[in-house]
Amino acid sequence: MADLKLDHIVHYVNDLDTSIRLFNEAGLAASRGGSHTKWGTHNALCYFGLFYVEFLGIERPEYAMNPKEPNLLVEDALKLLPAREIFGRIALRTDNLDEVAASLSSKGAALSPIKDGKRMNAQGQLIEWRMMMIEGNFNGLVYPFIIEWKGRDEDRFREMAEAGIIKPHPAGEVDFDSAIFEVSDPLATADRWRELFGIPYEITANGDSAVLMLDGKPLMFIKGDKNNLSCVVFHTSTASLKGTSMLVGEGEYVFK
Repeated sequence: MADLKLDHIVHYVNDLDTSIRLFNEAGLAASRGGSHTKWGTHNALCYFGLFYVEFLGIERPEYAMNPKEPNLLVEDALKLLPAREIFGRIALRTDNLDEVAASLSSKGAALSPIKDGKRMNAQGQLIEWRMMMIEGNFNGLVYPFIIEWKGRDEDRFREMAEAGIIKPHPAGEVDFDSAIFEVSDPLATADRWRELFGIPYEITANGDSAVLMLDGKPLMFIKGDKNNLSCVVFHTSTASLKGTSMLVGEGEYVFK
């Protein structure tokens, strides 16, 4: 199967501006992204290299409830908001979505059709991608979705940096470190993701948690009852952030 990388993490929120303000107050360069007109949603983004956090909200409920194309992210947002502002699905990036689809299908995964997506960003540029959802869940934890962006990673990074979309954080250097999932059965969940995505996992020393290494980035599965992504961890040497944590709704961001 084609290589997979962690592309971004979705965080469902009611008010994009509140999320932007909380990140900006911490010295993190979050800003408005754009609107998904056919789905009735909009987003705000905060980049850490090509990896980013996507705050996703409902902009036009009448479109979200009757979208031109079904989309599990929109369905999740409608189910969760406004009551719960929690992390949603994670996105895995590939440069060969068709190959990934064939591999997942051969392993019995229930896949949505591959769909084209596009939006205008705040700089007036057209952003295009292809994406595919994996239906269902494992013990309550929803599966990642797969995305293929138009253009090579290095070209996209250069273009977004030149446009000021990817920019330095006022607080200083901050890099993605790991993602922590609280699940009822960490070992079984890690094994299921290994089976689907071809990512080997390691059982931690105490034997009741597991770590998947995705392109050098740890996805940690620990014992808990949320069956959801619960915490996103960043590494920083910035004194104002190091050793702190921040809540946006129910989603926790930790800086170490």
